[in-house]
Amino acid sequence: MESNGRKAPCESRTYRQGASFRSTKRGSRLTGSRKESAKALYAVLAAAFIVAALLWANRFEAGGAGETLAGSQADDRSATDPVSGEESEHNPNAEEQPELSAAPSAAPTAEPAKEPEPVPSPSEPSVQADIPSLAETFADDFPIGAAIEPFQTEGPKAELLKKHVNWLVAENVMKPDAIQPSEGTFKWTNADRIVAFAKENGMALRFHTLVWHSQVGAWFFKDAEGRPMADETDPAKREANKKLLLERLDAHVRTIVDRYKDDIASWDVVNEVIEPADPDGMRASDWYNIAGTDFIATAFRAAREAGGPDIKLYINDYGTDNPRKRDLLYELVKRLLDEGVPIDGVGHQTHIDVHGPSVDAIIASMRKFAELGLDNIVTELDMSVYAWNDRRDFGADIPEDVIELQAKRYGELFRAFRDNKAILSGVVFWGIADDHTWLNGFPVKRTNAPLLFDRNDQAKPAFWSVIGISSHSRKQLGEKEQR
Repeated sequence: MESNGRKAPCESRTYRQGASFRSTKRGSRLTGSRKESAKALYAVLAAAFIVAALLWANRFEAGGAGETLAGSQADDRSATDPVSGEESEHNPNAEEQPELSAAPSAAPTAEPAKEPEPVPSPSEPSVQADIPSLAETFADDFPIGAAIEPFQTEGPKAELLKKHVNWLVAENVMKPDAIQPSEGTFKWTNADRIVAFAKENGMALRFHTLVWHSQVGAWFFKDAEGRPMADETDPAKREANKKLLLERLDAHVRTIVDRYKDDIASWDVVNEVIEPADPDGMRASDWYNIAGTDFIATAFRAAREAGGPDIKLYINDYGTDNPRKRDLLYELVKRLLDEGVPIDGVGHQTHIDVHGPSVDAIIASMRKFAELGLDNIVTELDMSVYAWNDRRDFGADIPEDVIELQAKRYGELFRAFRDNKAILSGVVFWGIADDHTWLNGFPVKRTNAPLLFDRNDQAKPAFWSVIGISSHSRKQLGEKEQR
């Protein structure tokens, strides 16, 4: 093929090669330079052929690998997310996949990697099964209770409760703002959970609390226009506000008591209304500032009417061992009783410490109220390892002498309780073990240990002192003393 009288490059090369072969065939001898050129040409052609073959083979292998990688990535996208248990958002066929369980799963085509052997870790201490039960120890005297949160109805705490108590009270979830956070909106789930746990395990229940100045919705104290009732100065409007507040309170009490009257026999109707430092010795709460003591009478009467004659209604307060506060509460209760307000008893919170108050002062208060024909309950017992005005923090290493002092005090207290069981119908601890107690954050944040079981649910010296078993007797029983 020609172009402007010149041969194409490949055609010219082929012609020259053919001419050389013909010359050889005729016996003509090639010069040395031509032989070397031919050898070089053959070498180049051979190398080119080898390179081309290798390139072709690599291309084929690369194509296969690419297809395999793409398939693996597709499988990964359709696999369950190892954290959430949900399909990846990148899976284009997610809507066609069957519903997956929340359990993590690997990509279907992936070879499961062999996991290393787990390193053994110390197991959580279990509830001591072979120690005496608190509830059984005092079965002939009075019930033993504990304040709990809903999460404690499962796991080790639930087992500890089932072994040692036969009475429960909600620590927070039955307070006003937890049950009726806004007007007409009642939330029962958490309270119902505690009620169900108690019933499943044959435990009695207390209710805490229908009325309190704290943990109560602000909506109670707003007038019809949403303004704070306590700020009103007009007498007529103040009277209208009082009427509205008491109507709201009446509805609140009746709704709750009606729901739980068949499950709960003991009720804290009103909580912490006495404050010696405030005018008249009454706490200057919104309840009192708007309605005077009528809010107390309203709550008790509504509870009795809704719950009937069989439920027991209590007025509850702390510091009842203090003579000044005790006497103010006594006078209030006596006057209300004279007015026909249905009060059955007094709840003595009994948040005390290793240094005070004296056991005699605690019992003297109970005896005074018993003179009115009233029942007494210890409703929120704990014993701080710090004096009230002591803001130190022992940390995890509470001194041994403090732990022993606590044990001694608890023993004295329960001996007095037992000796006065005729005027005391029950003892409730405000918690069950030291890992969950309000005193870890009050009055300052620190480590406290106010209960009978430590942070690992193990019995403390205070437990054994309450049970009435000495260290020597414990060793005889084969129990390892817990410090």
